[in-house]
Amino acid sequence: MFLVTGATGNVGRRVVARLIAAGHDVRAIVRDPSRAELPAGVAAVTADLADPATLRPHLDGIRAVFLIWPYVDPAVTVALAPALADVLASAGSPRVVFLSAASVEADPNSCWAVVERALIERDLPGTVLRPTGFATNTLGWADAIRAEGVVRWPHGAAARSLIHEDDIAAVAVEALTSDQHDRRTYVLTGPETVTQAEQVRLIGAAIGRDVRWEDVPPQAIRPMLAEAMGSPAFAEMALAAWASMVEKPEQVTDDVSVILGRPARTFARWAADHAADFA
Repeated sequence: MFLVTGATGNVGRRVVARLIAAGHDVRAIVRDPSRAELPAGVAAVTADLADPATLRPHLDGIRAVFLIWPYVDPAVTVALAPALADVLASAGSPRVVFLSAASVEADPNSCWAVVERALIERDLPGTVLRPTGFATNTLGWADAIRAEGVVRWPHGAAARSLIHEDDIAAVAVEALTSDQHDRRTYVLTGPETVTQAEQVRLIGAAIGRDVRWEDVPPQAIRPMLAEAMGSPAFAEMALAAWASMVEKPEQVTDDVSVILGRPARTFARWAADHAADFA
């Protein structure tokens, strides 16, 4: 039995599907089991990571946990992560595959870094996955693409190694089901860097339309970005990261290909897979 948190999200839903397809039993943490729409055979249960004790009843018989941390505020995470790690340790220390972030390397005080340290301090077995940007974040441009065929956003020359959410899920399942990845940290990226302006062109190619990029100053989107991310500080961090990627492209690793035995999917492939979301 595997426990999956964030089971209805972009990555968690795919982790659940892959585990079920491989014949494993899955217990999924969701907000509302009646509306989760998960594959047949999945045991949907509720828990709140804001109250880690609510997770404890669902850990009985669990071999491994896929953990997605839902809070971007480091102060909130500092208050909650140790209690979560204690709950996991008290349940027999199941393997934990934690979906962290590549930005941990540059920001040791981020929410993801705090969770990583809490897990390490309890000596919990498991694997840390540090993806770069999610390709799914570009779905935030979908309304503009449908309405005008123009994306107005800052730093079009920022070069990113965005990763397909299904590649993250595939690596996560490998780490959940095999002990050869225990005590390892992987940085997961796409196979190449693609500028934000080029991402828009590739989305246009996938939907058969001419979609244009228009650079705007960061202040033009700052309030909207802060609201969407739920944190002004997190929005500022994102804007600063995009600015830095104009001169220093986001890193590219081969961790996905080493673990899966195939190349990571390109952004063009991701755009083709999600064409219906932009059309």
